[in-house]
Amino acid sequence: MTVEGIRQAAIRRSRLTIYDPVDVDSELWIPTHELEVILNAALQGTHLGDLPLRTRSKVAKELVCKALGYPAPDQFRRTRPQFPGQQLDIYVQKTDNLQIWNDDIAPTRRYAIVRLNRSNVVDRVRVATGSTIAALDTTGTLTKKHQATLVVGNNRTELIPDADTSRLQPYLSTRHVRSNIRSPIAEPQAGAVMPIRLLYDLLAGTLGTVLSNVAEDQDRARGMLLHRQVCNCLGYKEMDDGRFPDLRHQLLEIKLQTSPTIDLGLICPDDTEPLCDLEIEGTPLRPCDIRYAIFHATRYGQHILLTHLYVTNGRHFFARFPKMQGKAVNTKLQIKLPADFFGP
Repeated sequence: MTVEGIRQAAIRRSRLTIYDPVDVDSELWIPTHELEVILNAALQGTHLGDLPLRTRSKVAKELVCKALGYPAPDQFRRTRPQFPGQQLDIYVQKTDNLQIWNDDIAPTRRYAIVRLNRSNVVDRVRVATGSTIAALDTTGTLTKKHQATLVVGNNRTELIPDADTSRLQPYLSTRHVRSNIRSPIAEPQAGAVMPIRLLYDLLAGTLGTVLSNVAEDQDRARGMLLHRQVCNCLGYKEMDDGRFPDLRHQLLEIKLQTSPTIDLGLICPDDTEPLCDLEIEGTPLRPCDIRYAIFHATRYGQHILLTHLYVTNGRHFFARFPKMQGKAVNTKLQIKLPADFFGP
């Protein structure tokens, strides 16, 4: 029996419903990549017919219940997420315009996007985290829920805590070994994650660097230059892809600040709820375990000078950077799914 089959059998034996909570480190929790495999195997080729939208949605959710090993309820409750037990929402799409009504995108939630072809047959299912969905927004309509304020201090560098969280400490490297992993977005590995103090010491060497040939209004371009600088500093030959955290292999998020407002997006740094797609040696990681490198920079026309560095973890983030009150939640979010969202 496959790992996926073992989990489905365990769920059936448990007699739990989709509304019963499950610990992310239990055998009843289905990791995101396995969830996508299961749903594709169960739903691909299924004809949903010319059903009204609500009926089609109900049928799709019944199919997902069966695929995961849950009993399908006679009537689905109006919950957020729709399947609380697996932190999962289901969307059935015939177009590339994903619409999310009266709800905000949650970074700890999974979104199963079921694509139908012109004949109303399921041809692909993609399971993505809230962070991945949020990154697809190119219109600026998504609410940035969490913001903080950077107050520049007297010191050019600050290490806010001198140690990582207790959950992360057993998996840290004991010395600086230059990684043979080329990609910063590889999964974190025990013994290859640098302690926060070592990250601080290495990144401090980037201060005084000038990032050039960037137009004043190109925040993204400036950020990419900094990310490349950090990747090189830590020994990576490739670039990150913008998912949280930026350097997944080192559990490191990077922020470049030329203004006091730190935009944190959907993820609150001190959150203790496990991230649904990030673990190390089977131990689920939380936003509070992630390390943050915040660079303050001064602009000179098309150049920026890195002047200050602050390194902290999520747990201590707001002790140094005061939290700002977030904006209101949108009632409707529309996201255009890219052509390659479901793969080739």
